[in-house]
Amino acid sequence: MTTLTAPRPPFIAEATPARRERYIDFLRVFSLAVVMLGHWLMAAVEWRDGRLVAGNVLEAAPAAQWLTWLFQVMPVFFVVGGFANAASWTAAVRDGRGYGEWLAGRLSRLIRPVLVFVAVWASLVVGLAAAGMAPAAVRAGSIAQPLWFLAVYVVVVAVAPAMIAAQRRWGWGVTVVLAGGVAAVDLLRWPLGVPLVGWLNLALVWLFAHQVGVAWRSGAAVPWSRPRMWLLAGVGLGGLLVLTSAAGYGRSMVGVGGGRSNTFPPSLALVALALWQFGLALLLRPAVDRWLDRPRAWAAVVAANGMAMTVFLWHLTALVIVAAAALPTGLMPQPDVGSAAWWAWRPVWVAALAVALLPLVWAFARVELRRAPAPAPGAVRAGVAAVLVAAGMAVLARKGFVGPTTVAGGGLVVAGQALLHRA
Repeated sequence: MTTLTAPRPPFIAEATPARRERYIDFLRVFSLAVVMLGHWLMAAVEWRDGRLVAGNVLEAAPAAQWLTWLFQVMPVFFVVGGFANAASWTAAVRDGRGYGEWLAGRLSRLIRPVLVFVAVWASLVVGLAAAGMAPAAVRAGSIAQPLWFLAVYVVVVAVAPAMIAAQRRWGWGVTVVLAGGVAAVDLLRWPLGVPLVGWLNLALVWLFAHQVGVAWRSGAAVPWSRPRMWLLAGVGLGGLLVLTSAAGYGRSMVGVGGGRSNTFPPSLALVALALWQFGLALLLRPAVDRWLDRPRAWAAVVAANGMAMTVFLWHLTALVIVAAAALPTGLMPQPDVGSAAWWAWRPVWVAALAVALLPLVWAFARVELRRAPAPAPGAVRAGVAAVLVAAGMAVLARKGFVGPTTVAGGGLVVAGQALLHRA
């Protein structure tokens, strides 16, 4: 059995190859942690009429929507994914490994914690139904929402080799074309009144962010100048200001009721957000790199990377546990959402959620940490598996752990994983 043990900082630091891009590992952990913190901060959960009612402070206090320009850092995760996938695919080609083996290796470790998460929650919902409690009472319909970005990411990883090849041929022109495609879709969906075409941006926006990472990796040997970094961040931030103030785009970078959504489906505002955050990340890199040179700091990042997906998957479960334990019993007050008192209680709320998350991570992180033999399916089988896994996670993210969709979504993920490991 895999056990969770404390890493030995000096050993980890000394064993890390000099070519390792530590900042990429840091950004991966940082982006997931910030998204998780954002979910915890903006969740306005109340106990009303004998059940938990979930709201959003971004709707109750619209002024807080500006915070999403910092807390919606999913573009950074996709940029990091582009960098890492480009490096990994380059190594696979050099070592003679095929597409199927490479894709299975990229997906296998991601899918394992998802399978455990789905199995536990599906069993819990069955138990609640048998006990006569409606799954909605524990927000089972929304607990799977974090899976949406994993569904998109699986598809992006599957097409990454093609995007890497395009980058080698056309350079940054690929990124420009993707951004132009997003703008064209927004033009069709809003001024020209063709709303369904907007869902094309679910692919174009996140491929754009991923392609920024691919382009970053392709030019990693040539350091960016500070003025160029400032220019990139300024273009992104300026674009956000223009789009949200003069072009009718919503200020919030996450989904809120009313107005033009920047998330479902995504919009050109997220392209600007990606540029702003990427430029900011480049500017902060020297300071963070100095910190990562410390053995204990790097050991902490390595340890966090080993269980990052587990932490992310279970952070909303921790929210449900704390809400169910603290709100009906009066252990935590319920001031008006968005009021000064409500914000004053946020640090206590976040601390309680972090404590509740610890035993969940202890129980389930060993699945992510376990080293398993890498599967080596053929290219077609690996591609079909990726489609099945992405479809299953999309179903669960859309419908949650309620009703027959739980079986359908979970079954697709299981089928995809089985296909990857089939002899």
